[in-house]
Amino acid sequence: MDNETKKKNIREALRRLRKAYPVTGPFVAWSNPLELVVGTALSAQCTDERVNMVTKTLFRKYKTACDYAEADQNVLEKEIYSTGFYHNKAKNLRGMGTVLVERFGGKVPDTLESLLALPGVSNKTAYIVLAKAFGRQEGVAVDTHVFRLAPRLGWSDAKTAEKMSVELGELFPKKDYLDMNEYLITHGRAVCSPRNPKCDICVLSDICPGRLRFVVKNEKRKKGERY
Repeated sequence: MDNETKKKNIREALRRLRKAYPVTGPFVAWSNPLELVVGTALSAQCTDERVNMVTKTLFRKYKTACDYAEADQNVLEKEIYSTGFYHNKAKNLRGMGTVLVERFGGKVPDTLESLLALPGVSNKTAYIVLAKAFGRQEGVAVDTHVFRLAPRLGWSDAKTAEKMSVELGELFPKKDYLDMNEYLITHGRAVCSPRNPKCDICVLSDICPGRLRFVVKNEKRKKGERY
């Protein structure tokens, strides 16, 4: 597809996804920018549901950037253990708290450059925090679902999340950056699974270039053939 065809395809896909999913999510639960940046950082290689189970207790204990800066590494590791990669995540949360206190007065900054200065904050995390906490759509957040679905839909064949974010950012209107992320996540969880997508019930099946590969694969499976 050329870019104009992709843009037309994207507009139609978003229209259908908005109709199919009146409610998106679940996503990381938060009530202030600090909770959002912490929860989103913890969600790396972890489900939002698991993060929300952990932060339900975590956020009652750690209410300020200073609380994270002064946290005991071993204690914090145990508190976030089930989110995975707990050693590095705990180290990053403590570092994040320190940087917020020393450079930003304990407040989460509202610029991309400043957010990326925080330990553990990737472009994906920064884009989500800017969009949700500050209403600023600075870029497309590419998580595992977006990285998987965008190539299937023919929107990008980028091999890195950073490059895919740039490519998708050129195709989507800025106002749709966050929607694109959240609807693809919701659709990826509900229908477009990694190995066996439910193409027969997918609202995008007739405009999805990747559908044919899975239809052939399923037909061969039914016949007992190799695929």
